[in-house]
Amino acid sequence: MTEPARKVLITGAAGFVGSCTVDLLLEHGYQVTALDALDPQVHGADAHVPVHLAPHLAAGRIEFVRGDVRDRALMQELLGEAEAVIHLAAAVGVAQSMYSPQYYCDVNVGGTATLIDVLANHPHRVGKIVVASSMSIYGEGAYLCPSCGPIVLSERDSQRLVARQWEPDCPTCETSVSAVPTPESKPLSCTSVYAVTKRMQEEMTLLFGKAYRIPVIALRYFNIYGPRQSLNNPYTGVAAIFLARLLNHNPPLVYEDGRQSRDFIHVRDVARANLLALEAPTAVQRVYNVGTGQSTTVLDIARTLADSLAVDMRPTITNRFRAGDVRHCIADCSRIAAELGFRAQISRADGFRELVEWSRNQKPTDLVAVATRELEKRSLVG
Repeated sequence: MTEPARKVLITGAAGFVGSCTVDLLLEHGYQVTALDALDPQVHGADAHVPVHLAPHLAAGRIEFVRGDVRDRALMQELLGEAEAVIHLAAAVGVAQSMYSPQYYCDVNVGGTATLIDVLANHPHRVGKIVVASSMSIYGEGAYLCPSCGPIVLSERDSQRLVARQWEPDCPTCETSVSAVPTPESKPLSCTSVYAVTKRMQEEMTLLFGKAYRIPVIALRYFNIYGPRQSLNNPYTGVAAIFLARLLNHNPPLVYEDGRQSRDFIHVRDVARANLLALEAPTAVQRVYNVGTGQSTTVLDIARTLADSLAVDMRPTITNRFRAGDVRHCIADCSRIAAELGFRAQISRADGFRELVEWSRNQKPTDLVAVATRELEKRSLVG
């Protein structure tokens, strides 16, 4: 068995998932180089020190580099010293990607292309790449029709959405269908620019790894929540957006009827999946869902957060929809359990309790109204 790499470059290392991954890798004795551009939308306009990495920096346990994954000269320097890469750097947000497509393609696709181009054309010792993919590349999740069996939906019918008919029907017999866990084998059907860029990140890296015989694992993260997620970014995860509203004494805005379902997984579980993928001795050119396999509605999340904060602020159900949103998508986690031994360990109750306690010391700016106006201006809200 090959010894695992000890010198790891983590891109996007100051972020939500990145900083938790840094913590875990240090606990397991890795040498970590942490790269992050400190995007003002995520880290604030005056960010100079990555807050979540500050203790490690003060103790000299990591090397932190402020820089952009699109900087070829910088990537050549950093990749020349690394033995493995966990590539997390990306612009994140379904809604924003629909009116900033060039930026999302430049950062997500261009940044990944720069990384693999440097590996293709310069000396290095990188022997493993773990790349962050996304459940968004599935589009709608998997469904089961009682008459026709398993069905594949690309996206919901726009006329039904305008009529406020949120649940999809079977495209063959028009019978109501039920959402079921989505396996990695489901055909991909992107419904947003963000999803397209994540699919390209995944596929480029897997193709590159196959051609150059570098093991690559793509992790399709489902809906991540937990402490450290930016509460000031109105395009981040729904739990963080709801908290920003509630902490500013505003009701959470819930699209559609709030009964759309997602698979919420705690950030420390995601960091553990990153570590298992890094250390996997046999998995080569593989993709894995990273989720819990449990379904939770968006409305339940809004109510849980309000109740936990003891805020008498009921969610506002808008009965509107956003371009790019899907109705249901839950992870089938059987492959990652069988091949990497991964199972989510943090319960939803414990995870959201921790998130709420952390949020009490935060003072976010509620920018949801600003983001909503941007979407309305472009007719991206129906």
